Amino acid sequence: MTMVPDSAPLLFFDSGIGGLSVLKAVQAALPRAPIVFAADYAGLPYGTKTEAEISARVPALLGRLVERYQPRLVIIACNTACTIALGHVRAALNVPVVGTVPAIKPAAEASQTGVIGLLGTAATVRQVYVDELQADHAPHMRLLRHAAPELVRTAEAKMRGEFVDPAIYARAMAGLIEQPFGERLDVTVLGCTHFPLVEEELLAAAPHMRFVDGAAGIARRICHLTKDQNWPEKPADGVFVTTGEVSALGSLLPALFSLGVTQITSL
Repeated sequence: MTMVPDSAPLLFFDSGIGGLSVLKAVQAALPRAPIVFAADYAGLPYGTKTEAEISARVPALLGRLVERYQPRLVIIACNTACTIALGHVRAALNVPVVGTVPAIKPAAEASQTGVIGLLGTAATVRQVYVDELQADHAPHMRLLRHAAPELVRTAEAKMRGEFVDPAIYARAMAGLIEQPFGERLDVTVLGCTHFPLVEEELLAAAPHMRFVDGAAGIARRICHLTKDQNWPEKPADGVFVTTGEVSALGSLLPALFSLGVTQITSL
């Protein structure tokens, strides 16, 4: 078995900072893990791009990032990128890759009514992969889907400390609840890693709703894959790398610093 250096980081990848919702869960489970968080701000948002664009862009970027940082593991903390490009990335990289997929299974297990919802980007909710998840884990349940792309920018704005109109959250939930059978909807999957960052606001718009996401499952998977590996006693400060302009990150820095991600650079 190849020995993994203690200093080899976990590399998180997202179109923006939605993946911080996954990073928090992983840090709680593996507090000594070195972290590199890569945000493709030059490509944000992914939800409006074509499958061909994402299939080409994500493996190319991750190839460069793996070459630079030599991670022990790659986490694609972006549902849209995973539902479209996960297979391409795994074929292109020589390190283990953990993906993020809509948490249909835990939603089905939690529902009392048999009606579950999926909030995601337009690219995610239309994927055949979601049909397969439903067939595997909720075959006798009704799955309502709604694309809420404005929540991506909303989550980014919240993390920057900007004001967000509460009507945005109400519209997102109405897109599910006002569908046929929506009055029975009791569990909603947050099918974009940005969305857990605004879960409190979505709950205020739909107080009866239970929300689920995949972060805890991802953390368990990473713990399993790295269970025989060593971690540094005290890891270096986390690295944040962006394809966009570093100067544009100013108002996001407090959120990053709170997670120990203090080295800011560009790809």
